[in-house]
Amino acid sequence: MSNGNVRLPSLDLLRGFEASARLLSFTRAGEELHLTQSAVSRQMQELEEQLGVKLFERRHRALALTDAGQQFYPAAAQVLATMRAATDRLRAQSGRRALAVTTTHSFAALWLIPRLAGFTRAHPGVDVRIAADTRVQDLERDGLDVAIRHGPASLAGPGAERLFGERVFPVCSAKLARDARRPLKEPADLRHHVLLQYDDPDARHPWLHWRTWLEVERLEELKPAGRLSFSGYEQIIAAAIAGHGVALGRSPLLKDALEAGELVAPFQRSADPARAYYAIVSSHAQGRPEVAEFVAWLKREAAGAEARGAPRKKRA
Repeated sequence: MSNGNVRLPSLDLLRGFEASARLLSFTRAGEELHLTQSAVSRQMQELEEQLGVKLFERRHRALALTDAGQQFYPAAAQVLATMRAATDRLRAQSGRRALAVTTTHSFAALWLIPRLAGFTRAHPGVDVRIAADTRVQDLERDGLDVAIRHGPASLAGPGAERLFGERVFPVCSAKLARDARRPLKEPADLRHHVLLQYDDPDARHPWLHWRTWLEVERLEELKPAGRLSFSGYEQIIAAAIAGHGVALGRSPLLKDALEAGELVAPFQRSADPARAYYAIVSSHAQGRPEVAEFVAWLKREAAGAEARGAPRKKRA
C-alpha cells in the first residue's frame, strides 16, 4: 500500500537532477536551466539530503553518477516526460493550442518577433512561446515544437525546411555614412572607423568576424580606428543604429532596418557564407495543424524577405 505522506522531490529538483545527470556537469545544467552553477549544486545537495543517498561523485573538474544516481535517473526522466505529455494534453483540451518555438536571440529579435503579430492575428487560438537561446536545444527532450536554426545544409538534417540564405556586408547608420571627415566610399575607408564585432574568442562563428570579410576583400592588414565587442548580434546592430561604428550586416535579417533607413550599406560588396536558416519540426509535433500553419507562414515571410533583402548602397 502506498504511503501518501512520503515527501517527494519537487519538479525543480528533478529537472536539475535530470539535466545534471545527462550532461554530467552542474555548469552546463545551469546554462540549460538558466541557473548558476552554484544554484544547481545547491539543488543537488538538497535532493541528496531528501533522499538520504549520494547521487553524484564530485571529482576534480568532473562529475559522475553513483549507483544510486544511475538508478534514479531513468525514473526522473520518465516523470518529467510524463508531465510534459500530460500538460500538452490538458492544453489541447482547453481549446487553445500551444506552439513552442526555439531560435537564436538575434533571429528572434531582428526577424521573427517584428513579424509575429501577422501569424497571431491570423491564428488567435494559438499561443506562441518563443524560447530564444544560444544553445541548440533538443526538441524532444525540451518539449519544443519548431526550431529555426542557422547553418550549412549538411547539418540541417532530414525534413528541414529551408527558409532563406544569408549574405554578409558592412552596415552603419546613415549619419555615419554621410560624415565627410570619415568617408565610406570603399572598403579601405574602414580604417577611419570603429568596427563593431562579435565577441567570439573560440572562433565558433567565423562568418560573423570582420577578419573573414576583410580577408575576402584582401584587406587583412587593415587597422581600424577602434573595435567594440558584444556578446550578442542584436547588440551589435543596436550599436550600429546608434552610430557607434560599422557592423557586419546579415541579409535578409536586417531587411527592415535597411528599408526604414536605420541602417545603410556603404558598399555593394557582400559575402555569401554558404549558410541558411531552416525550420525543423520535432517528431511529436508532426501532423499538428497549428505547427504546419506556422511553418507555412514562416516560408511565406521568408520568401518575401529573401526577394527584397539585398543590400542597398547609401544615398548620395
